[in-house]
Amino acid sequence: MSISFSEDQEHAQITTAAVLPEDNSEGSLRPRTLQEYIGQEKAKDNLKIFINAAKMRNESLDHVLLHGPPGLGKTTLAAVIAHEMNVNMRITSGPAIEKPGDLVALLTNLSEGDILFVDEIHRLNRAYEEILYPAMEDFAIDIILGKGPSANSIHLDLPRFTLIGATTRSGQLTAPLRDRFGVTLRLELYTPEELQRIVERSAQILHVGIVPEGSYEIASRSRGTPRVANRLLRRVRDYAQVRADGIITKEVADAALLSMEVDRCGLDAIDRRMLQSIIDFYGGGPVGLDTLAATINEDAVTLEDVYEPYLLQNGFLTRTPRGRCVTRKSYEHLGLLFTGQEQLEF
Repeated sequence: MSISFSEDQEHAQITTAAVLPEDNSEGSLRPRTLQEYIGQEKAKDNLKIFINAAKMRNESLDHVLLHGPPGLGKTTLAAVIAHEMNVNMRITSGPAIEKPGDLVALLTNLSEGDILFVDEIHRLNRAYEEILYPAMEDFAIDIILGKGPSANSIHLDLPRFTLIGATTRSGQLTAPLRDRFGVTLRLELYTPEELQRIVERSAQILHVGIVPEGSYEIASRSRGTPRVANRLLRRVRDYAQVRADGIITKEVADAALLSMEVDRCGLDAIDRRMLQSIIDFYGGGPVGLDTLAATINEDAVTLEDVYEPYLLQNGFLTRTPRGRCVTRKSYEHLGLLFTGQEQLEF
């Protein structure tokens, strides 16, 4: 039995910042040191100070919270911190910790100075956070063995470790947990120039011939996200090998990305369908999210989490109490005349 995917599903995968199966080889592209890590200069400058101070005192680094949109390198930065501190890193995620014993096992198996990296920490069960509080502050945990009158409490001392939490929704963290992180760093979307350096570095690792104009063309359409940039680079590489001489020029990159329906602003087919539907069926808006999702046959959560943020950040869409509205920029991008008429009332 064969399984086929619609074109829209394929395009949605290309420009999403979520991790996809094809990103499994991304580990080879990850930088190992702060010097190799491109972008996020403010966060890097602060980290250098904190890391050097901790090493001078021969102490473990304070607990670190990394937050920001997906695909910006939070996991990569955690690995860089571990390398700079010359310690081991244990990796888990909030949803993977299904019972308190899982978290206790992770904490008791750490060595002095180790880093425990918890991805999607905002999805950690609230009841299990109680275990983390004394572990983060006092480096100790209390375990209850047995039930009823025969229950015993065992106090276990933990090695001094560093907890690095990563989240795309820092607002969903409880205040007690968020306040226990001594270092809080927000990762911002990358500029096209920073992404160009990332694309050129990745192309060198992948042994892909590329010229500066070609790398900038890919970078400018990558939605400010390194993960998307690396994914587009691989697809453009395929196009260059089959349709060109294997060298990625501006013309080759442009033709490859247009064939994948990624336009010059980084919008894909679903982005444009969202904007076009709001204009065609709702007079430019406002329209509710659920109504829009039903109109274009997409999941509302996917639209809100994957597509809306980029459209909002780049001025193609606005969000009002009554629903979503397109802007003059959307009309111009789609080649439509903006009449300035009043939005439809609902």
